[in-house]
Amino acid sequence: MAFDSQLLDGMVIFVEVINSGSFTQAALTSGHSTSYISKEINKLESRLGVRLMQRTTRSLSLTPEGEVYFQQCQQIIDDAEQAHNLLSGGQAQPKGTLRISCPTSFGMSRMQAIFSDFINLYTEVNLEIDLNDHKVDMIAEGFDVLIRASHQLDDSSLISRKIHSSDGIIVAAPSYLAKYGKPTTANELAGHSAITYSNIKNNNLWNLTNKDGKVETIKVNSRVQTNSSELEVSLCVAGHGVMLMPRFNLNGELERGELVQLLPEYQRSEVNVYVVYPSRKHMSAKVRSFIDFVCSELA
Repeated sequence: MAFDSQLLDGMVIFVEVINSGSFTQAALTSGHSTSYISKEINKLESRLGVRLMQRTTRSLSLTPEGEVYFQQCQQIIDDAEQAHNLLSGGQAQPKGTLRISCPTSFGMSRMQAIFSDFINLYTEVNLEIDLNDHKVDMIAEGFDVLIRASHQLDDSSLISRKIHSSDGIIVAAPSYLAKYGKPTTANELAGHSAITYSNIKNNNLWNLTNKDGKVETIKVNSRVQTNSSELEVSLCVAGHGVMLMPRFNLNGELERGELVQLLPEYQRSEVNVYVVYPSRKHMSAKVRSFIDFVCSELA
């Protein structure tokens, strides 16, 4: 990349405007005039060749380009503050915005209390939590940390650390079993309607280990496929089919009798939950503290 002495010009002002919510408030916190703040933002947009925010006399909002640029600028500023603290001998404190992507069901069933406790403990860290079940490009989408559930993560340059494991169990609602009968062998599952998770490759092939240690692959009839674990559970409780699900995605349905476990003598390979982050080197205090906290809470 060619040398550009203006590369960082206006970045701190831009981030302060967004974080404070207005040009006037950014002027107060930075000690500059409102006209100075406005000129810096105009110069920044002119240099970049894009509009970063839509602004009126009453409000301002980020454009899509501005949102991407803001996330990257915020990270650069946080890293610069950490570097300053390290070189000045100060203790780097977790602070800034931490962007986390987490599976929806795991986030709701296992992470709610952890997020809450983390916020209480680290008062200078703001959490931006995206609950979703699709595959995420961590770098392109600007996440600091991913939490992902899988039998095995894809090879990548990212660092992963296992934080939780859960067995997979086959379940169905009593109303479904009363109507279609209860399967007593793995092979009988092929004759039943199944609710499957579409984010898994070959989701209609269930690999089950029998009591002799042999793996039986059963091709089930996917009556419903969905990328939402919560919807899977809801449809299963409503009696629309059998389901193979990590136990951590259930929230008391077995205990309340809404679902019944089937074929408990068959084992399903564990589903692991990982925390994923870009690098062990130069890890910011907010990322390190969150990873250590989650690992401790889920130990």
